[in-house]
Amino acid sequence: MVEKVQVADEAQIIASIVRGETHLFHDLIRPYERSVYAMVLSMLQNEADAEDAAQEAFLKAYRNLAKFRAESKFSTWLISIALNEARSKLRQKKSVKIEALDAGSEEDGHVSPAILRDWREVPSEALERKEVRRMIQLAVADLPGIYREIFLLRDVEELSVNESAEALGISVASVKVRLHRARMMLQKTLAPQLKQVNPKRRWFPWL
Repeated sequence: MVEKVQVADEAQIIASIVRGETHLFHDLIRPYERSVYAMVLSMLQNEADAEDAAQEAFLKAYRNLAKFRAESKFSTWLISIALNEARSKLRQKKSVKIEALDAGSEEDGHVSPAILRDWREVPSEALERKEVRRMIQLAVADLPGIYREIFLLRDVEELSVNESAEALGISVASVKVRLHRARMMLQKTLAPQLKQVNPKRRWFPWL
């Protein structure tokens, strides 16, 4: 019920902004400013670039607000714009190559339910430790672009599978396969590092 009320409120605010009450735009984006910035920062690994990308995303959202048809959540639409801005920054810098996967291979990919566990099952007390947090941040930053994006959307922003698919413009099956691969890459990178921190701790439920 709370979510439905929020969506209704957003729809009213958007309608008011489109009619000319532009001062309401900041009220519209305020709940998402922090998460949008955090997401693009995780992709770009540079605060100045992240600020530019987030600002440009909000500006584009404002300029195109009249085109928003509420077929999806405003937050999903906004994140999609922010993703495109971050990708554009990465292309401009040529520091990260955005990989393209064959859609067919993703659709046909096999995802093992026994392996596809939530990475957040890492003990919460460990995540609070600065050393471990930094390890995770670096590991996420090293993921290829398409896997970093889906990991951030699903496991950090906590978008649903359908919302993530919509934001990225890919199928639900591709979301599941990419997330599976992202988690497995993180497991491979982090497992030996975390075992060095505490070899007795079972950091991941599948280890």
